[in-house]
Amino acid sequence: MTDADQVRNDVVEAALGKLDLDTKTRLLAGQDMWSLPALPEIGLQSLVMSDGPVGVRGVRWTADDPSIALPSPTALAAAWDPALARRAGRLLAQEARRKGVHVLLAPTVNLHRSPLGGRHFECYSEDPHLTGAIGSGYVNGVQDGGVGTTVKHFVGNDAETERFTVDNAIAPRPLRELYLAPFEAIVTSARPWGIMTAYNQVNGTTMTEHQHLVNEVLRGEWGFDGYNVSDWMAARSTTAGILGGLDVAMPGPQTVYGPALAEAVRAGRVPESAVDAAVRNVLRLAARVGALEGAPPVVTEPPAPIDGPALAREIAARGFVLVRNRDAALPLDAAPGRTVALIGAAARDARVLGGGSATVFPERVVSPLDGLTAALPEGALTYAVGADPSEEPTPADKGFELRAVCRDASGAVLGEGGLPSGQVQWIGDDLPAGASYETMASIEVTGRFLPRESGEHAFGTRGLGSFTLAVGGRTLWEGVQELGNEADPFEAFFGAPSERARIELTADEPVEVSLTFQVPDMTALPLKAIMFSLLHLGPRRDPDELIAEAVAAARAADTAVVVVATTERVESEGFDRSDLMLPGRQDDLVRAVAAANPNTVVVVNAGSPVELPWREDVAAVLLTWFPGQEGGAALADVLLGHTEPGGRLPTTWPAAFADAPVTEVVPTEGRLEYGEGLLIGYRAYEAQGVAPAFPFGYGLGYTDWAYESLEVTGATARVRLTNTGTRHGREVVQVYLAPVADRAERPASWLAAFAGVEAAPGESVEAEIALPDRAFEIWDEPAHRWQRIGGTYEVRAGRAHGDTRLTATLEL
Repeated sequence: MTDADQVRNDVVEAALGKLDLDTKTRLLAGQDMWSLPALPEIGLQSLVMSDGPVGVRGVRWTADDPSIALPSPTALAAAWDPALARRAGRLLAQEARRKGVHVLLAPTVNLHRSPLGGRHFECYSEDPHLTGAIGSGYVNGVQDGGVGTTVKHFVGNDAETERFTVDNAIAPRPLRELYLAPFEAIVTSARPWGIMTAYNQVNGTTMTEHQHLVNEVLRGEWGFDGYNVSDWMAARSTTAGILGGLDVAMPGPQTVYGPALAEAVRAGRVPESAVDAAVRNVLRLAARVGALEGAPPVVTEPPAPIDGPALAREIAARGFVLVRNRDAALPLDAAPGRTVALIGAAARDARVLGGGSATVFPERVVSPLDGLTAALPEGALTYAVGADPSEEPTPADKGFELRAVCRDASGAVLGEGGLPSGQVQWIGDDLPAGASYETMASIEVTGRFLPRESGEHAFGTRGLGSFTLAVGGRTLWEGVQELGNEADPFEAFFGAPSERARIELTADEPVEVSLTFQVPDMTALPLKAIMFSLLHLGPRRDPDELIAEAVAAARAADTAVVVVATTERVESEGFDRSDLMLPGRQDDLVRAVAAANPNTVVVVNAGSPVELPWREDVAAVLLTWFPGQEGGAALADVLLGHTEPGGRLPTTWPAAFADAPVTEVVPTEGRLEYGEGLLIGYRAYEAQGVAPAFPFGYGLGYTDWAYESLEVTGATARVRLTNTGTRHGREVVQVYLAPVADRAERPASWLAAFAGVEAAPGESVEAEIALPDRAFEIWDEPAHRWQRIGGTYEVRAGRAHGDTRLTATLEL
């Protein structure tokens, strides 16, 4: 313990001693959606939290305070570079300080157990070692900047279906060796200041009440000394929560803590020492971030300022994974006179981040069309829509300038604020200044729409309640949207998208739009919130005509670049996927374009795996994930060869959905059996003898590498390799262990460690890679402890799982 640690602990104990029971229990309950109450009597500021995997939104769902939007966590993990993750974390700490945020609700380190997981874009990988390494880098970076992290969702929140109630049945070995492993790695190496416990149950106990996993494992075995906060609305029991190690119940002001907890202590159901332990953890967090008077913050001088857009652009390119490059189709030939046909709705309107609580609102978004237009000579680029992945109205976005105006029953304006899109999502106190739930009678989303195309435009609503929709001063629809059959409360609250009216509009002729929502009485609701959307869909055109136009553009160009994508109705928080297909006619589009132009490059704008049935028919395939606000600029950098695509797959891409080894994400009578045990991801493909489309760890660059020697001494592997190509490049050297004559019923092989190396053409480098002790251990279920497994191991160094370039034998 350092002198500063001792001072912080002394200040915490002194502050704790000044608090009475009611004040202590009030501190453990959120005062609103995003913060804990200030206690001026002990010099405690209000601790502010914010969602933060890809950016720091702050406490408002608004475009008035924009945020840097980094690439998705799958993209960050695809770089296989903990140092880059640390730089990303430092940038987010800088953003948090700018917005007055003390704690980020990130990173998300649940595993890609099944490719159907709807929130996998927000998680890193299918592998616990890679997840732990990237997550540790992220946590270190954020906390380098003096901002707390909250590693989530502890544990087993690996799918979204029935996530509030599902009981995940996980045997002790896979629980320890897979699902707890990244949390353990991060807690023991990066020392995060917070953990978020999940909605779900594990083996019959709700995670916000899981005394064994929280108090005995997380705190006892691993030495976690931070605060434990519930996922939002996950805390269900006053007594079981506090005895199970839950420090803070969010959001407020009505939670299972506060007065209910004080009453439980007075009634003898809860010892006051349990409350003191929780308050101590909260005060320690406040001391670390500089929110407790008299306690020196951990970071007194934050890191040097970081250029956010530049880092977002770098991370995007570093995470792009080139999985096919026939005849060196990439980088593109940029000689004078060469032409490119850019195709796809997602090329014009890129999806740069996933849906749900991770959403942030960047000041600008660079689409592929923007990026290539800026990078190519005038006249070198043509564009065609080809196919639109979305066939239903989505929140009004491109061409709309909108504000939300709040009025009382007399029609007087109470407050107003800018909207990033047609979506209103106000939770708790996240309201425009002057507005309140008690005084608001209506909310009008109003503004101007400048159509990009002439034709019949569709408008609609999403959300529950009474609406009036008007376009061009004419009321097009009045009515009520009722609750549908949505299973997840998150999805139900948003409601299903519904088309309400169509109207003929002319391109570049502005028109006024308005959607008025009647605010219901929310007096009895424990958490007050308003969620609804003004939806829009541009003119529908015959899909075959659109594809024909794209084919003509492709045939006339030297290269065709087709951008395909998922949508928020495919990948988002709140629900899982039912298949891995690209939505709409995008597969048909790719096949048609590839038939017309053999030099077709496909860019896949998806946060997690999708089927690519045409992958052998095209010249190149580049996976860009959700690439963040600078994604289009990074895409131009990579396509034109200014930057190497640096990514390697953090998760296996199946050839077809039927090949995916784990597809069960729907509970049976509330229970989901993790019956596959240790065999998820690449471990399962190898066990079943199934070849994926692209294996874990796979990715091509713009140069070639020769693996020359592997030497294993003790717990260190040394790999020598040479850049045999013509460009400077970066290689991710991956080391897998394969036990010989295994006696511990382990997978056939697993990732033990990795390292990135860089070299100029012709240059040789050596990667020195430490093999961690845990790579040789299993969880001994009868003994309830880790056991080192001796014997003979084949140590495999290579470029991907299954792509072994060198082997050595290790005897333990």
